[in-house]
Amino acid sequence: MEENQFKRTTVTAALPYANGGVHIGHLAGVYVPADIYVRYLRLKKQEVMFIGGSDEHGVPVTIRARKEGITTQEVVDRYHSLIKKSFEDFGISFDIYSRTTSDIHHKFASDFFRDLYDKGELIEKTEEQFCDEVTGEFLTDRNIVGTCPRCGAEGAYGDQCEKCGATLSPDELINPTNKNNPGHGLVKKATKNWYLPLNKWQDWLKKWILEDHKEWRPNVYGQCKSWLDMDLQPRAMTRDLDWGIPVPVEGADGKVLYVWFDAPIGYISNTKELCDAKPEIWGSWQKWWQDPSSRLIHFIGKDNIVFHCIVFPTMLKAHGGYILPDNVPANEFLNLENDKISTSRNWAIWLHEYLIDFPGKQDVLRYVLTANAPETKDNNFTWKDFQERNNSELVGVYGNFVNRALQLTKKYWNGVVPECGELTDYDKQTLEEFKDVKKKVEDLLDVFKFRDAQKEAMNLARIGNKYIADCEPWKVWKTDQKRVETILYISLQLVANLAIAFEPFLPFSSARLRNMINIDSFDWNQLGSIDLLKAGHQLAEPELLFEKIEDEAIQYQLNKLEEIKKANAAAEYKPKDIKPTVSFEDFEKLDIRVGTIKNCEKVKKANKLLKFTIDDGTGTDRTIVSGIAKFYNPEELIGKQVCFIANFAPRKLMGIESQGMILSAENHDGSLSVTRIDREVKSGSQVG
Repeated sequence: MEENQFKRTTVTAALPYANGGVHIGHLAGVYVPADIYVRYLRLKKQEVMFIGGSDEHGVPVTIRARKEGITTQEVVDRYHSLIKKSFEDFGISFDIYSRTTSDIHHKFASDFFRDLYDKGELIEKTEEQFCDEVTGEFLTDRNIVGTCPRCGAEGAYGDQCEKCGATLSPDELINPTNKNNPGHGLVKKATKNWYLPLNKWQDWLKKWILEDHKEWRPNVYGQCKSWLDMDLQPRAMTRDLDWGIPVPVEGADGKVLYVWFDAPIGYISNTKELCDAKPEIWGSWQKWWQDPSSRLIHFIGKDNIVFHCIVFPTMLKAHGGYILPDNVPANEFLNLENDKISTSRNWAIWLHEYLIDFPGKQDVLRYVLTANAPETKDNNFTWKDFQERNNSELVGVYGNFVNRALQLTKKYWNGVVPECGELTDYDKQTLEEFKDVKKKVEDLLDVFKFRDAQKEAMNLARIGNKYIADCEPWKVWKTDQKRVETILYISLQLVANLAIAFEPFLPFSSARLRNMINIDSFDWNQLGSIDLLKAGHQLAEPELLFEKIEDEAIQYQLNKLEEIKKANAAAEYKPKDIKPTVSFEDFEKLDIRVGTIKNCEKVKKANKLLKFTIDDGTGTDRTIVSGIAKFYNPEELIGKQVCFIANFAPRKLMGIESQGMILSAENHDGSLSVTRIDREVKSGSQVG
């Protein structure tokens, strides 16, 4: 069915794990693009439902509960509330944001599984799986860690390497260990589970994706093709766990539905929850999921492609009666300051923390994340770019134009829209440039190119900014007030158009701008009109749409990240391998002594070197040059006792003869700490 033949659109956004907050990677990868698309369809008066919710089953939530020493239910309750509030705060306009621990979801997912089971669409298999050698507990893929066979990264999970993104199985890991109990060994034990035979549906999947959906993004199509070029294998839809939805089959005690079986069904159960609560608005859930005239769009990150394009569609097809995704515009990953965002390493910008530091600046983050959207390749967020885009684009172009147009109208006509007089060639040229903006933005949004679509909206602001700067109404007012009326009339029409063009992207500032121009709402079809504000219309009080972000605010954020980096380095520190064994006789050749530092000064023209004058107990001062200037101020070492090697052959450093080596310990971050004596001894005392 062609896109314009669909009567309605069901839009889903990936269900975030309820084991932590929401960070900018989530926002950029899934939720802002989904929200832009839904707001766009609503502006066009199309029938659309936007479904979200928390994924509260699976292993990540149980790991978090164990780590914090609380129940799993307490974990999901806390983070579901935090995630939901973060989405609300950033204007992610879900029609429902529910959860997979709801009674409706438990029943729906259980019934869905039972239906597949009764139809014979699942196969029962007994296979050997890893379990804890001590407790006998079966381990999920996430509880098994080891070395990634693809990139060599340590700490890869049994289902995925977070460093290279490869989808894995525990058997592929090199040196697999138990994440929860590293001291416990792993053994394999036979267990029975129920599998979805993906191999049975391989030919259908090949045709449905590779032939019928060549319009999908290259990253999505390519990843699907690489999976389909291999022989698909049956995939377990149940797990040996005590947290989740019990498998509704006799003899399945101690087993729950696999999280990747139950989570996508959450899209449907959440739809049912909304429709059951408000049938007069939404009708039946079946209309959104089983009517062939409904279009289904999944917004996800690239790590979820296989589940949304291969596993979930196979589940829907095997069940029968469901529509299938028409498009899955998955994004790549967003990095933070040239490093992969990681929840476990706290290398992230959390939305609830962002709003503490930048209150009221949701749209600034939405704008920057969309401008840097990782639509075709991994992209990078930096605080400097965030500042630059805010100051030069939002403040310098968009905000500057709006402020000039509204302030001048207030100054000259008390905020009343003036009459439009005769148009000059430049007026006509400006209006000509601007008339195609609606089609350009639409054409891009229709194919999920949000970054380019926002660029076109900003281009409208550039046109307006250039127009008012070139026309200089503040100068023309002195000689030709009629001309100024026309300049500001045209400028105000462009301002009103900006409120429409940016509505899907920057909903908070668009609402403020509508308040300033005293218009309650616009339709998308009005975009491109040059009479949105009639002559005589009273504008409200103008205010700044955006404000400059100062260097201090950015430096504060960079300092926060630097502290996180240091904490991670400390947590991940592993001592270097022990050097080869030496004989006691070799060690005895070293003469290690205690010396008292009498003087210390920086060596000129050398950033790293300090020159020490040391009392070594002989009555003659000893000079030692050491490369620790980055870590100490000279004066703080004077009077301290340190250990040094006394029988090294002298050598010259920067023209100074160094008579030995001060012993230092190298910390995890490369910093050096001199070896000191904790109780005073005589200078020259031997260490051994």
